[in-house]
Amino acid sequence: MEWKKIDDSTYQYDEGGVRFFLLLGTEQALLIDSGMEVHNARELAGEITELPVRLFNTHADMDHIGSNDEFDEVLINPAELVNYGKPHPSQKIIPIYDGDVIDIGGRKLLAIALPGHTPGSTALLDENSGMLFSGDPIQDGGIFMFGPMRDMSAYIHSLKRLEKYKGKIKGIYANHGTLPVDFSIVEKLIEGAKKVEKGELIPTERDMFGQTVKAYDVGVATFLCE
Repeated sequence: MEWKKIDDSTYQYDEGGVRFFLLLGTEQALLIDSGMEVHNARELAGEITELPVRLFNTHADMDHIGSNDEFDEVLINPAELVNYGKPHPSQKIIPIYDGDVIDIGGRKLLAIALPGHTPGSTALLDENSGMLFSGDPIQDGGIFMFGPMRDMSAYIHSLKRLEKYKGKIKGIYANHGTLPVDFSIVEKLIEGAKKVEKGELIPTERDMFGQTVKAYDVGVATFLCE
C-alpha cells in the first residue's frame, strides 16, 4: 500500500476496499478520513508533506476512523458523534456543519451534509477543482443501509439536495469503489433508492459480518439493507 497521486495537491491511500485522502493547501494539509487497518495515517501523511496535518471525518464508521487517536482534534459533523463514541480524553471535537468552509490555505472546502447512510455523513467540495469528496453515500460499490441509524428517506433527500451543486462538481471521489465517478451517478442512485424504498426490486441475500442482509442491485451500485 502506498500513496497515489490524483494531482499535485491531492493524494489517495487505498487499503484495498477502503481509501482515505490527503489534500494539500499552502498552510495546512487535510486528511479526509483516517483508514481502517492502518493506525498511522498521520505518519503516512508525513511521507508527502511537512505541512501541519488536520483530520476531517466524512462519518464515523469504523473503516474511516482507524487512525483518529493520532490526532488532538477531529473535524466532524456533530450529528455523527452518536456513532463516533467517546473521543480520546485529550481529543477536541471541531464541529463542522452544512455550509461551513474549511480553509487550508489557497484551498477552500465546502461542507455538504448528506445524512442517510449515517446521521452526520458530510462531503467536502473543493470548489476550485470541482472535486467532491463524498465519503460513502455516492459510489458505485456497496452502500451500507443496514444497521442502526441508516435512513433511506433521508438519503434520497440528501442526494436530491446535492443536485444544486451539479454545475460545480467535476468528479466524485468516494472512499470505496471507482475513482472518480461522474455526477450522473447521483440521479441513478436516487432512482434506485426510490425503487428500494417502494419495494419494487427483488433483493438477493448476502452475509455481511455474520448478518444476513438484503442486496438490491440498482445497476450503478448495490444497496445493502435490513
